[in-house]
Amino acid sequence: MRTIALISCGKSKRSESAPAHQLYTGALFQKSLAYARRIKADEIYILSAHYGLLDLAQEIAPYEKTLNRMSSGDVARWGDAVVAQLRSRASLTTDRFVVLAGVAYRSQLVPHLINVEFPLEGLRFGEQLKFLKAANA
Repeated sequence: MRTIALISCGKSKRSESAPAHQLYTGALFQKSLAYARRIKADEIYILSAHYGLLDLAQEIAPYEKTLNRMSSGDVARWGDAVVAQLRSRASLTTDRFVVLAGVAYRSQLVPHLINVEFPLEGLRFGEQLKFLKAANA
C-alpha cells in the first residue's frame, strides 16, 4: 500500500509560470506540502480547480479559478476527471490517501477512495495552520 497525499491548490500564486509546487505561495499550501513530505508520502499531487490533478514538477501558468465559484455540474465534471487521473496513477482501493483539502475539493473524490484520511477535517483555517506548524516541527 502506497501513501498518496492530495493537497488543494491555493489562491495565493506567483504571477508567472512555475512548477506547480512553486506556483502556490500561501501558508496553508506550503505547510500542507511540508506535512505531505514529512509523512513520507510515496506520491504527492495538487488538486487544482483549473488543471485537475497536478504533479509537483508540472509547469503551469497562474490562473484564477476555484471550485467554490463553479456550478455543481462543473464541480461534478471536475471530480470525474480527477478521479480518472487518480485511477491511472494509483489504486483507489488499496492505496492510502491523505487529503489536505477543503470539503469542496474532497467531496467529489471521497466516494471513490477506500483508505482515506483527513488530518485537517473540522479545523478552521487558523487551526489548520497551527496543526500543520506543530506537525512539521
